[in-house]
Amino acid sequence: MHIISVVIYIISFVLGLIGNGTVIWVTGCKSKKTVNSVWLLNLAMADFVFVLFLPFYIDYILRDFHWSFGVVMCKLNSFVSTMNMYASVLFLTVLSIDRYVSVVHHSWSQRHRTMDRAWFMCGCLWVLAAALSCPTLIFRDTMRIHDKVLCFNNFHPQDGHAAAVRHIVIVSIRTTVGFLLPFTAICVTGILLAVKVNQSQRSVRLSSFSKTVSAVVLAFFLCWAPFHTFSLMELSIHSSAYLHDILKMGFPLANSLGFFNSCINPLLYMLLSKKVRHILKRACLDLTKSSLREISQSISATEVESLPGVLQDSSAEEPEASSTL
Repeated sequence: MHIISVVIYIISFVLGLIGNGTVIWVTGCKSKKTVNSVWLLNLAMADFVFVLFLPFYIDYILRDFHWSFGVVMCKLNSFVSTMNMYASVLFLTVLSIDRYVSVVHHSWSQRHRTMDRAWFMCGCLWVLAAALSCPTLIFRDTMRIHDKVLCFNNFHPQDGHAAAVRHIVIVSIRTTVGFLLPFTAICVTGILLAVKVNQSQRSVRLSSFSKTVSAVVLAFFLCWAPFHTFSLMELSIHSSAYLHDILKMGFPLANSLGFFNSCINPLLYMLLSKKVRHILKRACLDLTKSSLREISQSISATEVESLPGVLQDSSAEEPEASSTL
């Protein structure tokens, strides 16, 4: 199970860097600046930073859960990962709600849906994600057990009841804000928008949209449901050690599936778009033409540099030829 989770981590790291890096490049440099591009850019930034810290998790699992980066990095790694998990989920939710509002309430959205308000909303979401992630800076700690150093949540080293209460509160907030509310919002807006499009009898648009929404909801649920299920199961560990082995075996895999959602988000939201494919194709063609032009200019410059020697040799041979004649 740990090997499978490491493989998923590595795939998520590679695809996440390439996919989200491409989305950041397209939305930031190549496409027209719109409200949608603001959501997508921030979503890609959250997912990009999210996967940047995957090598620490990979190293932690490969060393059989031995943390070798110190207590500060233990806190920082958990904080950044948790913050970008919240940010990714929140931007995913806002993107779904905004898509519903822009289609169903088109006239209202034209008046109030502006770039400045979109950036302000993004700032608020980042602040909210950071605030929800602050407990990791407080409770995340390291502890040496025999020859290993663990990076874990140290809710209270002496008082078991206080530790259990803090654990329950944090997991409840994370499950509610990080999964239940976003999943409900995505499902409800998707269903309402599908019904609205169906009532307008735009079958082609309905088909395209239904595939996208279905893929988003399914990917979101499959990637995050195991993680939050294991988080809820972990609450019973304070009263019973029965689930300890199951959690130790399954939590890394569930965690890796949550990370995997950050690498498929750009595929679902951007890379499947015809407009984005056109931008990427045009960018690749421009890059190829530029490379061929540089190669051609380099070859031409090399030929020009060799011309004086050729001309000199030919001029030296001409008197000999004329004297022979």
